[in-house]
Amino acid sequence: MFDFIQQLFSSKTPASAAGWRAMAFTPAQARRHARWVEQRVYRNWLGPYFKAYHLQKAGIESKRGLRVQLLQESGRQGALFFFDDTIGPGNFRHLYEYLGERVLELGYRRACSDQRTQHQCQHSEKVLKQLFKPQPTDCPQTGCCNQRFGLITIDLVAMNGQPLFIRVASNAVLQPGFTPACSFDELVRAVFDVPLPDAEAEPLAQEYLEQV
Repeated sequence: MFDFIQQLFSSKTPASAAGWRAMAFTPAQARRHARWVEQRVYRNWLGPYFKAYHLQKAGIESKRGLRVQLLQESGRQGALFFFDDTIGPGNFRHLYEYLGERVLELGYRRACSDQRTQHQCQHSEKVLKQLFKPQPTDCPQTGCCNQRFGLITIDLVAMNGQPLFIRVASNAVLQPGFTPACSFDELVRAVFDVPLPDAEAEPLAQEYLEQV
């Protein structure tokens, strides 16, 4: 049990495996991203994605607005938040980074931030991946490690340079010694439920359409 907890909370990342390598903004990109966050440009999409997620949960197919597809796998829950041309690749990349920052605010640490490009005959696929692990703090009520929403991954998948979707997923740690994980619905609410854009946020999106 102790070995499992040590492994879970270790700082080792899969960057060395199968072509993965560490990824980070340049200083200029980091400054631009900080301005994007400060200007609250993210409000243009977090709230609408949150609405689209719940429409999907209710089985309502909307032909307008942003698209979301639910994922249900053994031991893992998640959703695909599809790229839309109105967002632009630059804003979508900033959004991917900001989702990770929102997860950090929930009491997580980023275990890795990697990227991998695979070339096929007719196309190339690029994946950006962030993995988040809960902090190894004990729950005062039970003495168990508080896993919050479990392990969280956020991926951005692009094909031939064109963004396709951001995948957000979580899987609970089922080993003894951990508190029960909160639901994926609660995670989506914690990350995406923000006020809708105001009059200032909407036009600012045009500045970040292409460039990160």
